[in-house]
Amino acid sequence: MTARDWLLTDTPGSRRQASFGHWYRNWLAFRGNPLAMVGFAIVLALILVAVLAPVLPLQSPTLQSLSTRLQPPSAEHWFGTDELGRDILSRVAWGARITLTIVIMVVVIVVPIGLLIGTISGYIGGAVDVVLMRITDIFLAFPRLILALAFVAAIKPGLESAIIAIALTSWPPYARIARAETITVRNADFVKAARLQGASRFRIIWHYIVPLCTASVIVRMTLDMAGIILTAAGLGFLGLGAQPPTPEWGAMISTGRDYLLDQWWVATIPGIAIFVVSLGFNLLGDGLRDVLDPKRS
Repeated sequence: MTARDWLLTDTPGSRRQASFGHWYRNWLAFRGNPLAMVGFAIVLALILVAVLAPVLPLQSPTLQSLSTRLQPPSAEHWFGTDELGRDILSRVAWGARITLTIVIMVVVIVVPIGLLIGTISGYIGGAVDVVLMRITDIFLAFPRLILALAFVAAIKPGLESAIIAIALTSWPPYARIARAETITVRNADFVKAARLQGASRFRIIWHYIVPLCTASVIVRMTLDMAGIILTAAGLGFLGLGAQPPTPEWGAMISTGRDYLLDQWWVATIPGIAIFVVSLGFNLLGDGLRDVLDPKRS
């Protein structure tokens, strides 16, 4: 029996084989979506560039050379140079590390908070549900960028402040999704059986409800990454994100807008990077949503 036959068998011999088969079928379905694969390739390229930036044959992203300032794209500088003579290709590549760091840190903070609030609210209900959802509504009532600006202004400009501000404004959708999923399954037979066996509320939420929320949260997380990138770029554009000389894409656009008419590449190249990466995450999220849809035949 080949590995493919072992994975696709209709009669798995163990839980491990059934789990591997399930994920392999999902991968085959995902691979059959060309746009999803484009998004996957873009995100994979972002990760590779971010990880390999220190070892790639690039100039220092902060090295200034006023004698070569505002050079157009050429064989020596593929994306040209900025107003201080810094290589834009190098700054875009190192900016990918900043972008990926922001995305990962925000997700690490946001997903547990959203799952915790949503599952507790949906499972316990009553006054707890009312209080937690009203707090969620307050955060949802403000545009993300405006609320993030307020948080950063209250703390101080910087990369860490931007991550905290974006995280504090990004958790409500995850709480809403987790609550909706929890309300759907909290009276299911397997939850009632666990309750009759004496399982605590925490055990029921963690072992029975949270795993059922995972698929929806993963899809939302992937689709939300584009918004996180745009919010981070907006903070950087306004000077409230990563501070100079850190090569952050939003800050690069901000400094390059003064040269947009004559030296278009200074602001356009990082803008294209933001667009492509955001598009990649959206395409990847759409593909994952189709694959993880429980109604998919």
